[in-house]
Amino acid sequence: MSFTVAIVGRPNVGKSTLFNRLVGKKLALVDDTPGVTRDRRPGEAKLVDLRFRIIDTAGLEAAGPDTLEGRMRAQTEAAIDEADLSLFVVDAKYGLTPVDQSLAEMLRRRGKPVVLVANKSEAKGSDGGFYDAYTLGLGEPVPISAEHGQGMIDLRDAIVEAIGEERAFPEPEDVAETDVVLPQGDAEGDEDGEAEPEYDESKPLRVAIVGRPNAGKSTLINRFLGEDRLLTGPEAGITRDSISVEWDWRGRTIKMFDTAGMRRKARVQEKLEKLSVADTLRAVRFAETVVIVFDATIPFEKQDLQIVDFVLREGRAAVLAFNKWDLVEDPQAVLADLREKTERLLPQARGIRAVPISGQTGYGLDKLMQNIVDTDKVWNKRISTAKLNRWLDAVTTQHPPPAVSGRRLKLKYMTQVKARPPAFMISCTRPDALPESYVRYLSNGLRTDFQMPGVPIRIHFKAGENPFENRKKKH
Repeated sequence: MSFTVAIVGRPNVGKSTLFNRLVGKKLALVDDTPGVTRDRRPGEAKLVDLRFRIIDTAGLEAAGPDTLEGRMRAQTEAAIDEADLSLFVVDAKYGLTPVDQSLAEMLRRRGKPVVLVANKSEAKGSDGGFYDAYTLGLGEPVPISAEHGQGMIDLRDAIVEAIGEERAFPEPEDVAETDVVLPQGDAEGDEDGEAEPEYDESKPLRVAIVGRPNAGKSTLINRFLGEDRLLTGPEAGITRDSISVEWDWRGRTIKMFDTAGMRRKARVQEKLEKLSVADTLRAVRFAETVVIVFDATIPFEKQDLQIVDFVLREGRAAVLAFNKWDLVEDPQAVLADLREKTERLLPQARGIRAVPISGQTGYGLDKLMQNIVDTDKVWNKRISTAKLNRWLDAVTTQHPPPAVSGRRLKLKYMTQVKARPPAFMISCTRPDALPESYVRYLSNGLRTDFQMPGVPIRIHFKAGENPFENRKKKH
């Protein structure tokens, strides 16, 4: 991107609505409640012929540094310092407040280009607020309606004038094909064949961090980044929407999503919290590997188990992180207890990787990243048809399928139909009659014999003939 723009203003003036308008997607949560946005959220913006990086920020309020509002203000000021230009949004319908005046003074002191944006200018009675904006001393305000998309061409012209033609339209650069990363869900329709493709160590990896409120998710990501990029504090539920950050680990790009804490459904009453949870679910579905953060001092709450179950049902690769390890008094005894409970309480995630960590001190983070990569390798794994059928012959000989109504079930042929997560198809007689216990036997055997711990495994059964039988007869 040629330049970076920060959207700033007091709470509830429409900053996130403008952000969503410019990025062309509903990335930021929007609600009538003031102060929905708390972290700074980056995005790639398009405005007519302009392309630039944009940062949505928390509404600025006067507050002490040790309060939640004060920490939100520090995040916003960091975004202003990072940006080349600020869009200062005021509410033309409501008019100016003393907070707007102090923000204008702060922006003037920084000496960076500012475009004054008078939002909600389509509303009745907005003329007074629009003309009041001149008194801020930041030039002519641009009247827009972020909700309805009005005034976007005028906004484009004001940005070009403030940033300069050269910055707005830099010389085009050659973009390598490898720079383009498309969302990848379950890879349906992968080719079936004997080749087992090698894992691509250079491919960017998308990781979602999920867990109950106050488990330490944002603190963990800040420790990975080496900076206070995400808002943290003792209050539960600080993060409200999914924020993505990028960083490198051993030369590989990691795109990590911080998410809102997931409480039990019965406790999620407010509309805003429902939006936050829905945003978290979207982040899980977009990610490849999901780290479920447990509070090691109170692990395996009912909600923890439900979160793990949801992640596995969505087909994601999962890693458990037992956070706040610095607060554990007897690490060896607690670790043994956690291992026993993991095996007993999460039978559907047999062999899942679990790592004790401390987001506060940095303990165990390198090991956690290695486990994330190792789990992603398993999630992407492909096994050749020849190996699968040799395996199927061996396991059915050792433990044949049971007879149903006096007739023996026969498993004829097996192939892997997709990866991400690994899914297999077995051609057999009377698939509906195969007992669930035998399906578990096959699933557990696949995990053990092909080293696929901790990822969801799908097995589909289909009535039909071996597709290679006719080919064999011809020869």
